[in-house]
Amino acid sequence: MREASYKRALFALVLICARARCAATPVWQVHQVPDPDGVYYVGPEVTAPRLVRTVYVPYPDGLSGKNVQGMTVLAMIVQADGIPAAIQLLHSHGDAFDRLAIAAVKQSKFEAGRLGNKPVPVWIDVRVVFRANKTPATPQVLITERDLPPPDEARFEDKRHKPLPYTEPIPIHTVDADFVDPFVTHPYEQAAIVTVLVGVDGLPKDVRVVRGLGFGLDKKAEAAVWRYKFLPATKKGQPIAGQREVIVSFAKF
Repeated sequence: MREASYKRALFALVLICARARCAATPVWQVHQVPDPDGVYYVGPEVTAPRLVRTVYVPYPDGLSGKNVQGMTVLAMIVQADGIPAAIQLLHSHGDAFDRLAIAAVKQSKFEAGRLGNKPVPVWIDVRVVFRANKTPATPQVLITERDLPPPDEARFEDKRHKPLPYTEPIPIHTVDADFVDPFVTHPYEQAAIVTVLVGVDGLPKDVRVVRGLGFGLDKKAEAAVWRYKFLPATKKGQPIAGQREVIVSFAKF
């Protein structure tokens, strides 16, 4: 359900090809469309849902051993009526914690995301961070997967409005890499540089970390880029397979 729709990329690709064939410059318009299930991602035309009434999440009773701190992360659709649906567990902190987090989110109230003035269903992630002092936790909305604004048409043409000899792939849908521990402070910037080969369909074909972070984070960076969507590279206005580097951020969980 969370796979981004290919329609935007295909529509943009048609426009690129049209530019290569036609002397007149077509109008560059790429609008956000929902995925096959009718659900949007946050982007240039779609606003993020927000929490308007929060149910606090109690620390589970009766746990043996040390006080445990960590987080539960959930993916969900906030429907046009503000009710969460299709709740999925992305990151578990244990059954007792997860059940309480899910129950709290189901009882919380959201303001729906909007496409223009129209409420629409939107994918979001929600985290619940449990601390060792056992204070009640608060659900927090996260945006870790998003559509990006389309590039200006001038990006693809020279001063005479002719197609450039080459343009590299351009991301139109990005995904943050998976879950950094919220209780660990790293002495380095939490971003990796990844090179990706993009096919003419705008999808990644090969992904490699060129500057990683270690600590198991490089695999997470690769996994995130495999879920990117791109406008493909072009050669004189024609789509071709091409390679580029991307800077991958990690979700600030």
